[in-house]
Amino acid sequence: MKAFDLIIKNGLVITAADRYHADIGIKDGTVVALGQGLADADAEQIVDADGLWVMPGGIDAHCHLDQPMGDGAVMADDFYTGTRSAACGGTTSVIPFAAQQKGQSLRAAVDDYHRRSDGKAFIDYAFHMIVTDPTETVLKEELPALIDEGYSSFKIYMTYDDLKLNDREILNVLALARREGAMVMIHAENADCIAYLTELLESCGKTDPYYHAESHSAIGEREATHRAISLAELIDVPMLIVHVSGREAIEQIRWAQSRGLRVYGETCPQYLMLTAEDLKLDGFEGAKCVCSPPPRDEASQEAVWQALESGVFQVFSSDHAPFRFDDPRGKKLHGDKAAFHHIPNGIPGLETRLPILFSEGVVKERIDVTRFVALTATNAAKIYGLYPRKGTIAIGSDADLVLWDAARKSTVRNVDLHHDVDYTPYEGLELTGSPVMTLCRGSVVSAQGEPTGQAGYGQFLKCERPQPARPRGFAKGF
Repeated sequence: MKAFDLIIKNGLVITAADRYHADIGIKDGTVVALGQGLADADAEQIVDADGLWVMPGGIDAHCHLDQPMGDGAVMADDFYTGTRSAACGGTTSVIPFAAQQKGQSLRAAVDDYHRRSDGKAFIDYAFHMIVTDPTETVLKEELPALIDEGYSSFKIYMTYDDLKLNDREILNVLALARREGAMVMIHAENADCIAYLTELLESCGKTDPYYHAESHSAIGEREATHRAISLAELIDVPMLIVHVSGREAIEQIRWAQSRGLRVYGETCPQYLMLTAEDLKLDGFEGAKCVCSPPPRDEASQEAVWQALESGVFQVFSSDHAPFRFDDPRGKKLHGDKAAFHHIPNGIPGLETRLPILFSEGVVKERIDVTRFVALTATNAAKIYGLYPRKGTIAIGSDADLVLWDAARKSTVRNVDLHHDVDYTPYEGLELTGSPVMTLCRGSVVSAQGEPTGQAGYGQFLKCERPQPARPRGFAKGF
């Protein structure tokens, strides 16, 4: 029996901390050797990565796949098409959401999500939970048990009528997270600000897709971000603000971090590449870019880049929320003249997440490549309890790897992507750098931008209680 199933030779290995030339020996899906000159004779298979960069496979820690919608909309991607697309973009693990419906048990939501994912995934996956109905049973029984079982993160909303929690409910959930060592993700927008502006805009006949951006103001995002930080500070519990769109919310996170609070931040490609002007596309085309929070302006884009470079943001996710454009169950759920607040929220981005950040960030020298790895893989693994199994290249870690051609030119075209959405908001974007091979636990799941893996190969990942979720310990009486 040979020592290795596979050796990846001659590549430039890049982690969140280091860059070095090394061969990587893989056995039974795990990295078992790092060194120079590993013998070809010791391996069943050799991959020559000369001229390529070898990085940890991406972890998309915020994406929506086959998530039940209460309004009749249907997401375009399930675990089959979504994880296939992710693999082709260099991602080897995804963490979508098991969403509780109000009146439903949280356990039922998790069980349903296992049924939806079973036998479909090309790559590994974990679940966040979405808590919409924090009843006494949920807080005292279901959540503690589920956290013990490997669901150690959950998301709560400050907006959307069917999802939002009030401040007292948020405090109760944060206190539970502190006791149980779970990571809380918060969608921070002020629901009453949105409702007020929506009514005002509608009364003036301003209902085109563009006015979605006007109704979801940066001020409302700033206020909700500050309020979420304040509530978490009161409880003394870490938390992560998701899909931060611009300067106003960034300033609140930076302020909290400067005071020593364990507040983490996440942003997404749409806040680097799109602006509110993209919602003004002719006719109903602007609906393609409707998401919440919305893209803002060029000054906000620059603020997001600065926050990525300076460390305000720890995680870069896609927030892939796939609704087809030309579909009565997608963006046109209420017709092609629907008012902006009736358009399903979300844009696709699983497959383009890594190439966009690499091309616009690393190639244009806005961030260095080690920070690219931290933002797209390592930090998410740490924050959500998957490190060091995932998110790094080390002895004993899963052989989740992406071989990257840093000079390869490409153009984003929806026809070349592998999701099941009928558009990409990044159509025509010229990129430099792309994955040429993606391996999940040592098996090649995509090569040259095409899927080579099999549905059902992906495994469900139980998440440990993450160290970044530990409180500072200053609060008393909890």
